[in-house]
Amino acid sequence: MDDPQAWLTLARVPGLHAGPVREARIDPRALLHESPATLAALGLRADHVAALRRPDRDGIARDERWLAGTGRRVIGWGTPEYPAQLAGIYDPPLALFVEGDVAALSLPQLAIVGSRNPTPLGRDTAEQFARHLAAAGLAITSGLALGIDSAGHRGALQAGGHTVAVLGCGLDRIYPRSHAELAREVAAHGALVSDLPTGTPPLKHHFPRRNRLISGLSLGTLVVEAALQSGSLITARLALEQGREVFAIPGSIHNPMARGCHRLIRDGAKLVETVHDIFTELGALLAGLSLQACAEAPDAQEVSGSSLDKDYEILLDALGFAPTSIDTLVARTGFAAQEVASMLLILELGGRVAQQYGGLYCRRLPGKD
Repeated sequence: MDDPQAWLTLARVPGLHAGPVREARIDPRALLHESPATLAALGLRADHVAALRRPDRDGIARDERWLAGTGRRVIGWGTPEYPAQLAGIYDPPLALFVEGDVAALSLPQLAIVGSRNPTPLGRDTAEQFARHLAAAGLAITSGLALGIDSAGHRGALQAGGHTVAVLGCGLDRIYPRSHAELAREVAAHGALVSDLPTGTPPLKHHFPRRNRLISGLSLGTLVVEAALQSGSLITARLALEQGREVFAIPGSIHNPMARGCHRLIRDGAKLVETVHDIFTELGALLAGLSLQACAEAPDAQEVSGSSLDKDYEILLDALGFAPTSIDTLVARTGFAAQEVASMLLILELGGRVAQQYGGLYCRRLPGKD
């Protein structure tokens, strides 16, 4: 970058995006030299003008210290490295902080988002979809959050593919902290990205801002599991506003984590059962990707595996596709409670079911540990 300080100054103007300079057809860096009257004429607010006239020198110095680290860049809107997909949204950031491979931001991407507290089956499904989509050549983009986000990143990493994590804080503050190692893996096989400067904490109002980048970088957004109040629905709404595709995986009507997906489908999102549904919908946008890599991709509801004894099959059928208690399984199967508990333990050790908070049990995809 010829003049990183200019982009760092622009990145620290709260709420300013590339819309005004795109309409005026000027280089964003020219804003640093315009008069207050000219800036006001471009539609900038008084606080924008004040931040441009009196830059945060201490903050910029902190950004420069961060940039001295390996594999770190700041890229500005209108430069060759700025991802074209993101540049096309209504309010693209003026600058992006990137750690990792900047080129990963320009790969064809699919966002995978969902609940921070998914069912084990939902987590497994997100991971498997990400793995097969990444193997076909799509970069998997998400927000590094607990649950479905991290499952998407991990699935892409398992496939040896690319993944992009968009953070709702400065890149010097990985959030959640428990994902510090995952963040390092993402940076090594893709990129960490944020439009927030260093030192910015992960405040609640930053996450809708982050979500617009997740959907803006991507050709489409896949929602795996989401409650009705999930932030993933914000990402889906932003994707629609940006003219991108929205996909949703249906679930049991008894699973509250499926209700957000069902609402999206009622509102026009594409119902997804296999990765082929995604490739079919995106069509020409994915020209050149290896569809053969997805030939053996799993069905979203596929949970069959090695054959089980009849009683275990009966128990799995009774479990269905929603979190279920032992008492309910006893009532559905007629087996004794002690027998059900013992069978569930065997199935759990075999990776076929998992216990959730509250003592409920849920299926897992075969082959998961």
